[in-house]
Amino acid sequence: MTREYRATPEAIARLTPMQRKVTQNDGTEPAFRNEYWDNKAEGLYVDVVSGEPLFSSRDKYDSGTGWPSFTRPISADAVTTKTDRTLWMTRTEVRSAHADSHLGHVFDDGPRDAGGLRYCMNSAALRFIPVDQLEAEGYGEYRDQIIDTPTNGA
Repeated sequence: MTREYRATPEAIARLTPMQRKVTQNDGTEPAFRNEYWDNKAEGLYVDVVSGEPLFSSRDKYDSGTGWPSFTRPISADAVTTKTDRTLWMTRTEVRSAHADSHLGHVFDDGPRDAGGLRYCMNSAALRFIPVDQLEAEGYGEYRDQIIDTPTNGA
C-alpha cells in the first residue's frame, strides 16, 4: 500500500491550537511541558498533520533540553532542512518532507557515537504510535526500525 503524505485542509482543521502554532506557524512549545519529551516507549513518531513517518524511538535519547530529541530521522528523505535566522541567530529548521510541517531544529551537539546530531522536535508536531499498534495503523513495515529483532544463531 502506497500512502500519499500531505497536508490537507481537513487535517489542518483537526489540529489543536498548539499543534497549529507549531506546525503551521513555526512555533515552539514549552520545554518539559509537552507530551513526548520523556516518553520512553517503543514506537514510531509521525507528522501530526500528514501521518508521514519521521522518527523511531530507537533513535530517541534524553538530551536534557525538555523536548523530544533524536539522533536521526527514520529515513534520509523523511525531513527537509532550511536556514532559520529568527531570534537573532542562525539555526537549521527541520520540516516534514511531504506536508512541510515545522517540526523543530537540528543541532550539532548530539551524541558523537551516533553521528553528533540532535534533532530537537516539538511534541505538538508529532503523533506517537506504540510498537504494538504499528500493524493496525498501517505502519507495520517500520517495526524492524523500531525494535531489535534477535537473529537466529548469530
